[in-house]
Amino acid sequence: MKRGLTPVLATVLALVLAGCTSFEDPDIVVDLRVLAVAADVPEQIVDVDLANPQMPAQLLQQLVPAQVCALIADPAFERRIRWKLSLCSYGDYSRCDPDVMATLASGTIDDPDTATPHPTMCATVMPNANLLGVLLDTLSGDVLGGLGGVDYLVELSVGGADADPALDLYAAKNLRVAPRIPAARQPNNNPSLDRIEATIDGGPPTALGIGRCVDAEPTLTVRPNAKVRFTPIEAASAREAYVVPTLDGTGRMFTESLTYQWIASAGGFSSGSTGGPRDVTGNPPPLFSDWGAPNAGDLSGPTDISLWIIQRDERLGVRWYESCIRVVP
Repeated sequence: MKRGLTPVLATVLALVLAGCTSFEDPDIVVDLRVLAVAADVPEQIVDVDLANPQMPAQLLQQLVPAQVCALIADPAFERRIRWKLSLCSYGDYSRCDPDVMATLASGTIDDPDTATPHPTMCATVMPNANLLGVLLDTLSGDVLGGLGGVDYLVELSVGGADADPALDLYAAKNLRVAPRIPAARQPNNNPSLDRIEATIDGGPPTALGIGRCVDAEPTLTVRPNAKVRFTPIEAASAREAYVVPTLDGTGRMFTESLTYQWIASAGGFSSGSTGGPRDVTGNPPPLFSDWGAPNAGDLSGPTDISLWIIQRDERLGVRWYESCIRVVP
């Protein structure tokens, strides 16, 4: 026979459910957040001689320096930020292996949201002995012997300058070195946009201005509760064709799919991630996302909202765009 909940258990359950009716929107930044990490050279291709294999140091000479930069936001505090970027091979949970790790750069920046000019957190991966050690360590565990490429990591740790390091956030950027197999294989480039169009409440589209709120006047002004559709207009070269090596020594051609991550400091998105591969019937996914402006009751006056668009391809390419929207009650 079924039994009902006891009065005490029912009360506890009601309190738990009442406390779980509201969660932070992952697309809205309210505290310290790593938004993206990008490399200007996400993939490098080396020419190999399978008949007369080169020494690893000879292959290393074909590589060029790669700069890695991080984008963060910290709207909850006016403070300096401590950061570090490290080169490493994979450890557990897509984190650095502490035994195969080297610091690339570290420092402290002024507040990332209000300081001008925009503070940067960047480091350069040089083609030196540190990188060679990481690549050899990664290659030793690759069952394909590097046929599809060797990925390594640049890990970011970031936290308040005076905060407990145990509270630091971590993020990692994959970079790749691959052999030119098949011969038509070319390195990946970061994706790009021609512009982002904004349509307010179904009106005509207008080009969204690019720039932080602290650096320039917003180019888009809306009322509370307005709905703005943001549509990325891709550059003609944004979706690259690429060749994947196959075990028979040939290759298979693909065209990149791109994804878009939509993040803001207030309001809400219909979808925080758009784009991606075609569906099973071959239809392309929508790229746009609809942003709803905050309610008038949540504003104390004209309010500038930060907007970030992160564009990614499926081969480690990343590019980001920042903009600013003013909401006027």
